[in-house]
Amino acid sequence: MAEFVYKARKKNGVTIQGMLDAADKMAALSMLQKQGLLPVSVEPAGKKKGAVVRSRNSTGKNETGGLMNLLPESLRNHLSRQKKPSLKELANYANQLANLLKAGMSLTAALNSMTYIGSKRIPTEISVQLKQDVVEGKSLSDAIARQPGIFSNMFVNMVRAGEQSGALTDVLKRLAAHYDRFADVQSKFKGAMVYPAIVITVGISVIFFFMTFMMPKFMEIFQGMNVPLPPITQFLIDSSNFFKNYWWAMLLFFFTSFVLFRRYIRTPKGREKWDRWKLKAPIIGNTFRLNLFAQFCRTLSTLMHNGVPVLLALKITEMVLDNVVIKEAIANTRDAVTDGKTIAQPLAKSGVFPQLMIDMVKIGEETGDIPGALQSLADTYEDDLQVSLRMMSSMIEPILIIVMALFVGFILLGILSAMFSLTSNINR
Repeated sequence: MAEFVYKARKKNGVTIQGMLDAADKMAALSMLQKQGLLPVSVEPAGKKKGAVVRSRNSTGKNETGGLMNLLPESLRNHLSRQKKPSLKELANYANQLANLLKAGMSLTAALNSMTYIGSKRIPTEISVQLKQDVVEGKSLSDAIARQPGIFSNMFVNMVRAGEQSGALTDVLKRLAAHYDRFADVQSKFKGAMVYPAIVITVGISVIFFFMTFMMPKFMEIFQGMNVPLPPITQFLIDSSNFFKNYWWAMLLFFFTSFVLFRRYIRTPKGREKWDRWKLKAPIIGNTFRLNLFAQFCRTLSTLMHNGVPVLLALKITEMVLDNVVIKEAIANTRDAVTDGKTIAQPLAKSGVFPQLMIDMVKIGEETGDIPGALQSLADTYEDDLQVSLRMMSSMIEPILIIVMALFVGFILLGILSAMFSLTSNINR
């Protein structure tokens, strides 16, 4: 038995501190939950406060460079050249390792088998390094924490929770299922965004081709007859000449605008305005919100369900999400929980999260089952996201068709007007 110092919150929001004896950290967390308490932090009594702070800070991105320096130079150079693995690749890796462990293999034997299984962004060198670290006496979580270019903080802390609870295989299976589901949702979301982008690109290309190459051929016929042209036809001629003579300037303008926009949204102020606009944008705003809310609930639920303390779970969830407005709201929530408040209170105060989420989290706090409440919310938001994606596609498609029809109609009107003018002059 070991002594653990804990900080937890009662159902009424009161924060308490104390010590308890338990076999390991997971057992201590389980004891607190059975008492109807929400664990905020649980640390071995022998740890100094500074060590705890450093442990929490190690989840931040600013520590990545230090961890990378611990790796062999050849592996460090390889990781610096490649992109992070996809969610599907992480899911497959966790699932394959879980299957090997479930079959009765020891951890070192399973990692040895994993050295024969490689993917595009998780090369065999990673498993070789993991096996070497474990053979040298490191835990699996410490081994993968030394490879931040491959494994996320969520992966590391979920594995650590599985080691402490003695349920590493089950945790790896849950982690694989989480990444799979996450990847499916993101794939559908990105797919829905790609379709309008393709239609718009094709439409602009058609307009550019017609105005640059087709329109001048039509206008040569009318201009050769020395007939006064209607204003709408003259406008089309002038536009066509501009396209033909200054197409390079238009491309340069759009390219420069795109580059400047990308630079602007990479600044703190620009990113905050862009992310806030996406949450409130017409048609697509609801889809963005549902996607982020589903990510928040699913990630936080998975972490807390597997025994990750609430403060660390909130920190990892904040790092997972890709919207600074939501990130700031989660950071404020984490600070408030540290000060002894419930999770629902700062969520409500942020003004970002919907009332349904706040009410469900409040119920979860009262019943002592926040992970269950968040999981139900994630299912709800993911279902709503599917509906929203279909609605968005069904709305964008007719809008684009109408815009294209109006443009084509405008061109036809200009051509027909010129033809009517030409006919009337011939009759005279």
